[in-house]
Amino acid sequence: MSDYEQLLDKAFVLLPELSVEKADFKVPEPDVLIQGNKTIIKNISQIADTARRTKDEIAKYLTKELAAPITTDDQRLTILAKISTNTINEKIKRYFELYIICKECHKPDTHVQLVDRGYTTIVCEACGAKYTVKNS
Repeated sequence: MSDYEQLLDKAFVLLPELSVEKADFKVPEPDVLIQGNKTIIKNISQIADTARRTKDEIAKYLTKELAAPITTDDQRLTILAKISTNTINEKIKRYFELYIICKECHKPDTHVQLVDRGYTTIVCEACGAKYTVKNS
């Protein structure tokens, strides 16, 4: 083994171990209540706070994805259709994947910079990445 390879081995031994988990961020689980033909998300304020977006932005996304009218009040989001809890969970997770989690560093520290002609520009505050997402 050459001196160079010995130095490389020594350097690799000194490197810290990389964490397998990229972040401890978890997408919040929606607290769903089905009443007749209405589906209520009781913790929409918590979801919006975690996403650092408004309830109305989330409601707009869900309206398009679920093809159902939605109303919001202080704490609740009411979908005027009967939607399964699993479907709501999938849509909320997909919203976070598209509009919240950075595609480069996988952190939730993003904000919407520009919405123009059917596209949304998202900027990551952690790594500075910018990317465009087509509005659904």
